[in-house]
Amino acid sequence: MMPTDRLERPSTTQTRPTPGIPALLIRIQREYQEMPGLILTQAQAQRLWDLDRNTCGVVLAMLTERGFLKRTPTGTYIRAWD
Repeated sequence: MMPTDRLERPSTTQTRPTPGIPALLIRIQREYQEMPGLILTQAQAQRLWDLDRNTCGVVLAMLTERGFLKRTPTGTYIRAWD
């Protein structure tokens, strides 16, 4: 029998699964609606919603294409009608 200190131990860091894109779209729209005047850079959005860079970029681009968000000249995202 091997000593316990030599056995492989499961990783203590777990990655949280990223919600599906449709769920993220709804969540982000609701948060922008609940917080009028919300202005975020992509980096801030990534931290706020705990998303990786690619997923966050895709969701922000989709919301911009749909006319829900607008990207300002400084690179922040705001509701299109704010």
